[in-house]
Amino acid sequence: MSNRRPRKTAGGPPLPRDGVVRIFRDKGRRGVKAVTVVRGLPAREVEPVAKDLKRYCSAGGSAKDGAVEIQGDHREKIAARLMEQGYQVKLAGG
Repeated sequence: MSNRRPRKTAGGPPLPRDGVVRIFRDKGRRGVKAVTVVRGLPAREVEPVAKDLKRYCSAGGSAKDGAVEIQGDHREKIAARLMEQGYQVKLAGG
């Protein structure tokens, strides 16, 4: 066990360092529009995964603060895509 604190990314709660990619639906600060947030990716993979997911979902989005944000609610679609690529995925939040 290390004495490090869990990392905190993209304004959400701290994430455990267990190698699991978590997919959230977020509406905060955006009014009615939903955004799908992917957290827990290795830092070097955030940009390429964001680019792939934006193309796959035919939606806009960005990669910032170690998280990928895709416009719209695409949790199931993104989870399936990431599992195909070998990531361990959990749907988190509501």
